[in-house]
Amino acid sequence: MNGARFLDPTVLARIDNLELVARTVVDGFISGLHHSPYLGLSTDFAEHRQYMPGDDIRRIDWRVFGRTDRFYVKEFEADTNANMLVLLDVSRSMDFGEPVGKLDYGRMLAACLLYLSRRQRDRVGLVTFDGALLDYVPASAKHLELALHTLQGRQAGGQGDLAGPLRKAAEILRRRSILVLVSDCYDEPDVTVRALAALRDRGHDVIVFHILDSAELTFPFEDASPFEDLETGERAPVVPATMREEYRTLIRGHCDTLARRLGDNRVDYYLADTGKPLDFALLEYLTRREWLARVK
Repeated sequence: MNGARFLDPTVLARIDNLELVARTVVDGFISGLHHSPYLGLSTDFAEHRQYMPGDDIRRIDWRVFGRTDRFYVKEFEADTNANMLVLLDVSRSMDFGEPVGKLDYGRMLAACLLYLSRRQRDRVGLVTFDGALLDYVPASAKHLELALHTLQGRQAGGQGDLAGPLRKAAEILRRRSILVLVSDCYDEPDVTVRALAALRDRGHDVIVFHILDSAELTFPFEDASPFEDLETGERAPVVPATMREEYRTLIRGHCDTLARRLGDNRVDYYLADTGKPLDFALLEYLTRREWLARVK
């Protein structure tokens, strides 16, 4: 893929400019796909209408043509500029990982999604939160730079909570939007599902990027030592070898439960390992969007 060497998160973390990171990843990613860069946040099918001279022929529904011998194009609900907002968790638990932390990976991923959406002429915005809603950049065609600037300056903060901030977000986000939650999702699955189902019930299209460091997935530690809870500060002595398999079983169960429960509530879920390049996450995201467009 053209530019793929720039997509490694370790390399990108050395670029202290989220706008440059976003442009590097998205432009390199798109140029490697060999088709239109307009890959589609606007995927909610609305209706067919008759083809008119000047319409993009790529939007002709050839199946309908095969049945009727007439040209019709697909109309999408969000084609008149969708609202797309990233909801970024900046709680203390996101301040973990090496060589790239979860928060840095989440900020880069958020920047890429915002840049890609704006490139598609959607309105973009940003919400950051820990135990409370911290920043709110309303969705606008002019707010990409403001959102990136906000991302650039935001560091990991207080103790995390999903329910309260997402409830507040549901109150202020009155127009139906595409909402992308970027979080390590360490709340109980029931709490996470209820919070996101409330947004889905208001008509929002919700996608979850579950950000975890590779060490959180595999628990590779060897030496017995005290482990600290980044959220509460509590410390406990741990002998990794005695609990590694139990831990891996628990974390797999947690992720599987989230994926299943969110899927049941029509919320798309993607587990993002911070050790993998960002183009993996983007490709998975766009593939899910295409799949959702077909099943709706």
